Amino acid sequence: MRTVSENAAVRLYHLDDEGGVATTILYGTLAEAMAAAACQPEEMQAGLYLQTSNDVVGYLDLLEG
Repeated sequence: MRTVSENAAVRLYHLDDEGGVATTILYGTLAEAMAAAACQPEEMQAGLYLQTSNDVVGYLDLLEG
């Protein structure tokens, strides 16, 4: 993810691995999205993605980086 500012505008969404349906959880800042993602059930976190205007990264990948 190229964007590093906590104030960057992002979309947090969950990608359903069964049907490939993307469900938006929130539009907000990176800081808000990270907090919201952390509150999701652990089994759901693997399907969470953060999208900026120029990149998409998996939530768990971002934590490992």
